[in-house]
Amino acid sequence: MSRKLGIVDLSRRSLLRGAAAAGVAALAGQAAAQTAVDELINAKRRGNWDDQFDAQASRAATAIVTNTPILSQATLMNMQQAISQYQMIVANGGWPQVLPTVALRLGATDASVQALRQRLMIAGDLPQDAGMSNSYDSYVEGAVKRFQARHGLPEDGVLGEFTIKALNISADTRLNQLNINMARLQDQLTKPLEQRYLLVNIPAAALEVVENDQIALRNTAIVGSISRKSPLVSSKVSDIILNPYWTAPRSIVEKDIVPLMRKDPTYLTRNAIRLIDGNGNEVAPESIDWFAPKAPNLTFRQDPGKINAMSSTKINFPSPDAVYMHDTPTQGLFNKLMRFESSGCVRIQNVRDVVVWVLKNTPGWSRQEIERVIASRVNTPISVADEIGVHWVYITAWSPMGGVVQFRDDIYEQDGDAQLALQTNIGQEQVAGSVDEDFLPQ
Repeated sequence: MSRKLGIVDLSRRSLLRGAAAAGVAALAGQAAAQTAVDELINAKRRGNWDDQFDAQASRAATAIVTNTPILSQATLMNMQQAISQYQMIVANGGWPQVLPTVALRLGATDASVQALRQRLMIAGDLPQDAGMSNSYDSYVEGAVKRFQARHGLPEDGVLGEFTIKALNISADTRLNQLNINMARLQDQLTKPLEQRYLLVNIPAAALEVVENDQIALRNTAIVGSISRKSPLVSSKVSDIILNPYWTAPRSIVEKDIVPLMRKDPTYLTRNAIRLIDGNGNEVAPESIDWFAPKAPNLTFRQDPGKINAMSSTKINFPSPDAVYMHDTPTQGLFNKLMRFESSGCVRIQNVRDVVVWVLKNTPGWSRQEIERVIASRVNTPISVADEIGVHWVYITAWSPMGGVVQFRDDIYEQDGDAQLALQTNIGQEQVAGSVDEDFLPQ
C-alpha cells in the first residue's frame, strides 16, 4: 500500500514539474513574442502603419477633472505654480504658432503637425517622448482633446477654428491672463464662503454646486450676452419657486410682444400669456388695439407650464440687478459652444438636480415631492431652511489641480487683450421665445 502511494506521489510530482516547465516555456514564449512586437512597434523604420491607431493614446488624455472648486485655497496654490510654469515657458521663448495647410485630424499628414506637437508638449498636453513627425497620430489626437477640455472647447480631437485660435494665443498673453485672474481669485477668497454655495463662473458658462469645499454637482449654464452681461453676484438663496409665473418686462412687451400680436392675434393665447389690469382682473387680448401708438398699460403674465420661459423652476436670491437662476424650455441651447444668450439671468441645465440639493435640509421636499408638485403645474414657493450662498464670478483662467490650467474666452473683454475674446465678435443667433434676461421679479 505504501509502495503504491509512493508511486502515485512520484507521478504527481513529475506531472507538476512538467506543468511548471510547460508554464515557464509558455511565459518565455509570450515574453519573446511581446519583445518582438515591441521591437517592431519601436523600430525607427516601421513606417506609419500605426499612425491611425495606438492603444496607449489615452496616456495623452490625462484626466483633468477634479472636485476642487474654483474658489478654494488649493486652486490659489495651483495658480501660483501655474504662473511659475508659464513664466518659465515665456523665458524659454514661448511656443510656436500652428499654421496648418490642410485640415488636421487623426490620420492627416502635414508639416505643421511638428509645430503642433511642440506646442502641445510645451503646455504639458503631449508627453515629451511622443516624438516629432508630420503624422497626426492618436497621441496627438489625445493631446488635442486634452487641450480642448482645458479651454472649454468640444473634445473632438479636430483642429477647428476656435482650437487653432486658442493654440495660437502667445505664452506671454496667457501668463498675463493668469496674473489678472490670480488677483481676482485672491479678492474673492478674502470674503468668507458658506459651507454650501452655488458658483456661476460666467466666462465658463457653468455652475459649480459646492459643499464642504468639494464640488458636489457640475451643471452647464447659459449666461448673459455680450450686450446684456450677467453681473457679479454675492448673495444667498431666499426661496425656490416651482412652476413659476413669468411677468414680461415692458421692454419685451413693446419690442417683441406687440409686434407679434399685430402679425398673429393668437400669440398670447398660444403662449399662455394673460393680460392683467391694475385691479388684478384679466383682460381679453381681442379687446386691445394692438396698432395703437403705445403698448397697453397691462401686466403680461405667463402661466406656469412646459412652455413657460422659466419652465419648471426659479431660484431666487436678493440682487440689485433683479437676476436669478432658472430652468428653460429650450434645452437644446445647452449643447451650443457659445452659451452667452441671456441678458443677465442664468439658465441651468438639469436644474432639478440643483433644487434637490438646495432643499435637502428643508423638511418635506424630497425629489419625489418636488417632481409631484412640478407635474401639478401649481405655482409653489418654497422657503429654503439653511444658508446657501450664491456667487457669480468672472474667472477666465484657473488651475484646479497641479499641472492643469483651465482657460476660457474673455467674453466680456475684461482681461485687457482683444485676442482673448475669441467669440466676442462672432454674431450670435437669437432664439425666438428664449429671452429671459429682462424678466421682472415675480
